[in-house]
Amino acid sequence: MSVSSAQHPALINYPKQATFGRVLPKNKIYEHSGANTRLKDLFVEQVEQIVWQYKLAPETINLPAKPGVPEVQVFRVILKTGELSADVLKCIDGAVQFPIVFELEHEGKIKVIAAHKRPSEADASKWVVSDYFSTGWVPADSERSDMPLVLDLAGLYETQLQRLIPLAPRAHESFAALVERLEGVRAKQREIEKVRAKLAKEKQFNRKVEINAILRQLNNELEELSH
Repeated sequence: MSVSSAQHPALINYPKQATFGRVLPKNKIYEHSGANTRLKDLFVEQVEQIVWQYKLAPETINLPAKPGVPEVQVFRVILKTGELSADVLKCIDGAVQFPIVFELEHEGKIKVIAAHKRPSEADASKWVVSDYFSTGWVPADSERSDMPLVLDLAGLYETQLQRLIPLAPRAHESFAALVERLEGVRAKQREIEKVRAKLAKEKQFNRKVEINAILRQLNNELEELSH
């Protein structure tokens, strides 16, 4: 089987009746978010076009809404370069008051990326956005998976995100707890990188022994978080 015909679980074959297909002007998005000059420049340098591809809502896919997930939007972002700053995604997420799943496209390849977005417990009019999780780049003509069988839009959204998360959920672990654990894994990995860099520069044997002990401890903690 060639790679292009392999099915990718995060690439979903959304129903035709959910097609929205509206181009969103970039300037409208960053004006709405009050973006600074640096962010506007990133939009101009990195983004060719933003298409609101699908609107997954009770009236389009016949799944009931749930608190925090009244609809899910799928945005196709066509890139000028293979890079997209997370700040650009955060800006779009900040401008649109619904959970969003992004499909990035560049030179015949596609990747799916999203953050867990939920209403703030302190202020329901504000959204809390987690880290972003994504697939790698795959051929844009990869076969899409069938729509997941779920009971409501919250179930659909969690399934979409679950397919981007490289950790298996633990028994009785809520989705929010899984996202938190993944953020913990990433933070621990960053910590390990810093300690490794420190170790590489250290000349004194005694200090090297100490740093190695810290590194072992951090790796154990990472192992614990990951499983």
